[in-house]
Amino acid sequence: MRKNKSGMSVLRVLLLALGDIIIINATNILAVLVRLEFNLVNFQESPYLQNILYYAVFNTVISLLIFRFFNIYKILWKYAGITEAFILIGACALSTSLQYIVMQTVLPKILGNNEIALPRSYPIIAFLLLALAEGVFRFSYRLREMARTSYGIRPKADSRARTMLVGAGKAGSLLLRDLANNPSTSHNNVVCIIDDDKSKAGRYLNNIPIIGGKEKIREAVEKYDVEEIIIALPSASAQERRAVIDACSEVDCRLRTVPALYQLASGDVSAAQLRDVKIDDLLGRDSVNVNVEQIMGYVSGKTVLVTGGGGSIGSELCRQIARHSPKQLIVFDIYENNAYALQQELLSELPELDLEVLIGSVRDKDRVNMIFEKYHPDVVYHAAAHKHVPLMEESPNEAVKNNVFGTRNVVDAADRYGSSVFVFISTDKAVNPTNIMGATKRLCEMVVEYYSRISETKFVAVRFGNVLGSNGSVIPLFRRQIEAGGPVTVTHKDIIRYFMTIPEAVSLVLQAGAYAEGGEIFVLDMGKPVRIDDLARKMIKLSGYEPDKDIKIVYTGLRPGEKLYEELLMSEEGLKKTPNNLIFIGKLTDIDMDSFPARLDMLYQACERNSPEIKELMKEFVPTYKF
Repeated sequence: MRKNKSGMSVLRVLLLALGDIIIINATNILAVLVRLEFNLVNFQESPYLQNILYYAVFNTVISLLIFRFFNIYKILWKYAGITEAFILIGACALSTSLQYIVMQTVLPKILGNNEIALPRSYPIIAFLLLALAEGVFRFSYRLREMARTSYGIRPKADSRARTMLVGAGKAGSLLLRDLANNPSTSHNNVVCIIDDDKSKAGRYLNNIPIIGGKEKIREAVEKYDVEEIIIALPSASAQERRAVIDACSEVDCRLRTVPALYQLASGDVSAAQLRDVKIDDLLGRDSVNVNVEQIMGYVSGKTVLVTGGGGSIGSELCRQIARHSPKQLIVFDIYENNAYALQQELLSELPELDLEVLIGSVRDKDRVNMIFEKYHPDVVYHAAAHKHVPLMEESPNEAVKNNVFGTRNVVDAADRYGSSVFVFISTDKAVNPTNIMGATKRLCEMVVEYYSRISETKFVAVRFGNVLGSNGSVIPLFRRQIEAGGPVTVTHKDIIRYFMTIPEAVSLVLQAGAYAEGGEIFVLDMGKPVRIDDLARKMIKLSGYEPDKDIKIVYTGLRPGEKLYEELLMSEEGLKKTPNNLIFIGKLTDIDMDSFPARLDMLYQACERNSPEIKELMKEFVPTYKF
């Protein structure tokens, strides 16, 4: 196989060189003919022609060497663009200039001849003709494909999907060109374009009509028999992208999109980057901008411990921390399957990373202390917790044991062994909680607050809403139900939730560590809440089905401990701004520092006895807890 490819490569270069030899000599001769105004009699008798023919071998060799020096034979002309065109023009200019100079100065001395007779306009005419001929020769494939795209010259049986492109900006133009240049590998035939810029309506991009704004989507789908829609708006805000996706989801077409600009490795857009529209595109907000230098300042070169490191938030924390050059990364989790999968992923991508993956429970105080004593982590992210609301309602003592006293074990160890920063992962369910899980998180915030007042360690909490795609999230559940043909179960038609993406949540957590002074609760401005019923219907539409018709939606009623809406802040906390305009700080209410430890010990003894009054005891710590 390798020999075959090598042989094809050599043959390709030889064919290109043969074409260049013909073009070089033909354009040199044609340059003389043009200079003589196409007078064939003068042309045949002219010394110009004799000199060009006499030195044809020299001119050919020098041109081929210059082409090789400019790597003309290594360029993939099938994908060439403006940069390659300038390289070709430069090679042609140097070739004709060097030919003329050497023929006028060096060769006569070497050969003992007089000055070679050539018109002064020869190099200019020869350059223009050579550049034009080489351009047509090199770009012939591109020109052929452009002609086929622009003038509808297509194979008789074009099986490609009739496609609408949304976005006639730079990204749309680049994508359109890429699709046109690769018709054999692309399954998209773009037939119309949508763009909200009114000045573009009625115009053409690559000979494809721009119909109008997103209000024309339904009409254009019917008129052009569109089967697929591609959204090429990488620089648009999340709100703008959601508006377009909402409009597109009203028609029966497959939706694909290019990633947002911050997700692209470069500003270039190609067909290879296209992906199906996901629910994240509908709910995701503009990315939280974080100060990478600040994050590097307290993570780089430090030993970092992540509890619950195999979970959805914990694993993403590990991925991002690993990319910030820690001295050592310690993953601590009780579930070995997730921990092992993360270990293999990180070592594969970052083989130089000093990674320790440890199995154990935060409820095991001796195990936690052993880890802190051995590794002395500088920075701790505490993500380990029981989070599933209905399950915790059935096992409230387990929620308290794991969440509250698992947190106290890790907090106490961080204080004892001198960690510099401790970041606790909290939730919006901690505000005016109606379930034991939220109440335990609220009490954990109080534990963090207590230690922040007595310790040199900077203890902080980070509070956010539901995370898209996390374990226990409603989205994976809806996806499984849709794949099974329904029904999709929604607890209540009016239930609403705040949502954010996992990378966004982790960005906030990382930034919180940089802002930490001790005792803060960092809260994200999460924008508008989302109705779960709307979310279910959009997911069904994105899957190609019609809600209530193809996939039924069933309302099951609120589950134990569940409420219609979540809050991010308690009314008494207030808000304080940070340098990041999407991140705020809420202060906890006062804690009775004298009695707090003893009361915690009493709670510990009660849950160890699996007390049936554990919820009543929790309410003594969290007065806003309603059950």
